[in-house]
Amino acid sequence: MDITQFHAAFFEESREGLDAMEASLLGLEASGSADPDTVNVIFRAAHSIKGGAATFGFGAVTDLTHLLETLLDEARSGRRVLDAGATGALLASVDVLRGLLSVAEYGSAGRDEAADREALAQARAALDRLLAADAAAPAAAASDPSAPTAPDNWRIAFRPEPSLFMSGNDPLRILRELGSHGELSTTCLDDRLPPFTELDPFEAHLAWDLMLPGSVPRAAIDEAFAWVEDQCELSIEELRQARTELARSDGAPVGNPADPAAPPARRASDGDNSIRVAVAKVDALINLVGELVITQAMLRQRSESLDPVANEALLTGLGQLDRNTRDLQEAVMSVRMLPVEFAFSRFPRMVRDLATRLEKKVRLKTQGEATELDKGVIEKIVDPLVHLMRNAIDHGLEMPAERRAAGKDETGTITMTAAHQGGHIIIEVGDDGKGLDRERILRKAAERDLPVPENPTDAQVWDLVFHPGFSTAEALTDLSGRGVGMDVVKSNIVALGGQVEIRSTKGVGTTISIRLPLTLAILDGMSVAVGDQVFILPLNMVLESLQLGAGEVRTIAGDTRVLRVRDDYLPLVNLREQYRLPAPEGVASGAVPIAVVVESSGRKLALEVDELLGQQQVVVKNLETNYRRIPGVSGATILGDGRVALIVDAGGLGQPSERLPVAA
Repeated sequence: MDITQFHAAFFEESREGLDAMEASLLGLEASGSADPDTVNVIFRAAHSIKGGAATFGFGAVTDLTHLLETLLDEARSGRRVLDAGATGALLASVDVLRGLLSVAEYGSAGRDEAADREALAQARAALDRLLAADAAAPAAAASDPSAPTAPDNWRIAFRPEPSLFMSGNDPLRILRELGSHGELSTTCLDDRLPPFTELDPFEAHLAWDLMLPGSVPRAAIDEAFAWVEDQCELSIEELRQARTELARSDGAPVGNPADPAAPPARRASDGDNSIRVAVAKVDALINLVGELVITQAMLRQRSESLDPVANEALLTGLGQLDRNTRDLQEAVMSVRMLPVEFAFSRFPRMVRDLATRLEKKVRLKTQGEATELDKGVIEKIVDPLVHLMRNAIDHGLEMPAERRAAGKDETGTITMTAAHQGGHIIIEVGDDGKGLDRERILRKAAERDLPVPENPTDAQVWDLVFHPGFSTAEALTDLSGRGVGMDVVKSNIVALGGQVEIRSTKGVGTTISIRLPLTLAILDGMSVAVGDQVFILPLNMVLESLQLGAGEVRTIAGDTRVLRVRDDYLPLVNLREQYRLPAPEGVASGAVPIAVVVESSGRKLALEVDELLGQQQVVVKNLETNYRRIPGVSGATILGDGRVALIVDAGGLGQPSERLPVAA
């Protein structure tokens, strides 16, 4: 069998395991106590990665996780305390494992192999030192006469769930692993074996009663069942001489889960089950539902001309179809929705490392991690959040001594919150630092000749920091101060159809608020007509619309038209000329064009159209996937009458060299 087909699942699950390890280690470090459940989570993640790596032949990953597993096993058995040194070594090993998995998945092209080898050697050396330091501890414990004695035997009742094989597990492997630790006595239980004609070879029907010598460590038995303990009924029982005679005379095994008097067996929780589905399949499903929505809209439009009395049953059915289609669309869209925790979870480690590097004390608080957001939006919001977090720690929070002098807690607090608001999500990053300095920002703006309104409000002053290259840092560092970051944050957020604003109070702190659409697959738009063509303007970029009056349009530099809007002049782009549409036929001589003022990437312009048709939600179709990239067009949608409408990208308009024929 070609096991490479399972590589993708292994790498994805391993990355999830490393994320769980990192989060748990940071939690242990923050709490200062080794919670047994948390330690067990870390151990299970390391054990799973080791097992998968061994199966696929990734030796370096197997060797390193074996050391991790040994250290963690001592911690969960109470023989070791995970102090700051051990936690640091484990976190460093997590970083190295990420690199090793990346090399195993994508190869070493573009990586510094010497640096990778050095990092691996350092991680192994740190773990070896920790293990060697306490090597004598187990021997001392074994010689302690007060230590509990080992049982004479272990009795194990093991009954797999029928679906065990489907998770890639095999009871035979477990039995072999147990047999490697000592003489294994087995009794096969076939009481659930169906008749041959009803036998399903993909289900596990057998159970076992097992006996192992008491000299086998309990940890070794737990490790053998670590992958399947939530997919089976399992009972592990100590048998001592005084108890071996308690076995029933009828030969039924002690601890048999079928025996009502047996000790309770460990079972999987009855919580929700889940399956892993490729993103491409989810996207294909969403696309099909989008087609269904379009078809339903076409049927609704066609039915408007029907006689409601003669066609009552048909119209009732179409109304029900409308409701069902809307519910189906919402349900399918929710499949791509993920908790924003997927983005938030990477920041505790980042905050820890940056605070240590800058010699600051930082406390991170998160709220609303369960708030759901489209997977595509989550992937694209991470980089802006990284910029905001770095700025908050480096520029926002003061040094501990400075905070004490100001009467503050020397440990600064950074908060990350997420919450739904209508059809949007609001993500905020705030700090309780020194806040923005209004006068300093205005001085920097004057030095760079940036346009500043007369008597600007605080909001207008804060917006100046979004100008490219703007920085108030006194000195450059490898973290910030080069004026790169805040302009990137705003451009990335705007590209997602979102908005960003700053609230700040000097000496109290700063909060940056990001407003984002919940999904990129559905768009709120304004439909406009240009001749017989319909275009969609994303509603988030529309500022206002007005009729073109006499004397409001001027021509400069030969052929560039501008529109006067109050005290400002905006470039005026004729969409008919921009997309080289044919000249209109039969247009009334008195028709007055309409200008729609839009803003994109901080740039305002007016779009000349023939008519405003209304607002509507549209299903976005990607043109690059089906055709190619077109300047001035961000996508397309299908209208209720079956026509294709292009979605205007205002940021790509206004360049004559980019005009392309898009309509026959």
